[in-house]
Amino acid sequence: MSKVTTMNVQILGKDYQVSCAEDEVEDLTASARYLDRKMAEIKDGGRVVGLDRIAVMAALNISHELLSSRNVAETIEGDITGKLNALSHRLDLALAEHKQLEL
Repeated sequence: MSKVTTMNVQILGKDYQVSCAEDEVEDLTASARYLDRKMAEIKDGGRVVGLDRIAVMAALNISHELLSSRNVAETIEGDITGKLNALSHRLDLALAEHKQLEL
């Protein structure tokens, strides 16, 4: 079990204290930087005003990215599974043919 630590992250110039497992500090730091960049992009776009609205828009954008990535991964997984099944079938046929040749 990993030890819990408290760290500071900065998002849009504000400091936030966050607790996490010691082995997740790098991931949390990277996540905070990513969120900070996304929120800064929205803020700099000038179309969304207010920290809470910027945070919600960033959360929606990041959620959309996640779901899109999952869909791509599922499609790739399905393609790979189909190709592996076809290859397995071809191997079964080749082995069966080889056994018949031995007889």
